[in-house]
Amino acid sequence: MDTLLEVLKKTTAFFEGKGIESPRLDAELLFAHVLNCSRLDLYLEFDKPMSAKLLDELRPLVARRGKREPLQYLLGEVPFCGLTLKVDSRALIPRPETEELVELLVQQKVEPKRILDLGTGTGALALALANQYSAAAVVAVERSSEARSLAHENAQQNNLLEQLTLLEGSWFESVTGTFDLIVSNPPYLTQEEWEAASPEVKHADPYEALVSPEEGIADLLHILSEARSYLDEGACLALETGIAHHERLKQEAEALGYSKTDSFEDLNKRDRFFLAWN
Repeated sequence: MDTLLEVLKKTTAFFEGKGIESPRLDAELLFAHVLNCSRLDLYLEFDKPMSAKLLDELRPLVARRGKREPLQYLLGEVPFCGLTLKVDSRALIPRPETEELVELLVQQKVEPKRILDLGTGTGALALALANQYSAAAVVAVERSSEARSLAHENAQQNNLLEQLTLLEGSWFESVTGTFDLIVSNPPYLTQEEWEAASPEVKHADPYEALVSPEEGIADLLHILSEARSYLDEGACLALETGIAHHERLKQEAEALGYSKTDSFEDLNKRDRFFLAWN
């Protein structure tokens, strides 16, 4: 009977052959998931033989990952700004870059009482901000009924349901009132960027949550043009964007009468976040 380390090495080699970017890490995370332990605990169990029961649990997960199904789907959840979010094919998997947007807003020392999240998906941004600003009321808009159900489950799981109002609609169509902070991680990839994306992205994440017309900027421009009517004086619109959009967004924001704009890079030094103040 093979030991845990021997099976882990075979799984890592299998993942390498399938072109997976981080084969050892993915293998360790799957093993820890099946064994219900931390990655660190695996290192203490390397010499233990793998039982037939555990191998039977592990094999289908390894096969699915080998077909480039996202690791997050196999684990069923993803950490996000201190929360644990359920993830599946109903909505886009939250990215680490979007966590950076929450951190950026905290650094800006905004203290919102009413927050609007447009295109909430899993609820990641809305729930992270609700958790950060416990006195704030958060409205999250999502046109997909499946994604809204996932956001509701995540709010319930993280004990944030009382702070959250979920609305059905596309962008502002179901929104009333004004807000101190409006956030969105809308579709912003070009068709070419989507075609060059990894199999995990192309075959799992919803296309409509990723790709936008007009070289990826159409939804960003729509939100920018509509948002001023829903922002209180001095309030902030915060967008996650593509890396080539900021100059156009700045020009449009100035033409629309926003008082100030700022561009911020992500950790990879790419323009990623665009903030505009009413």
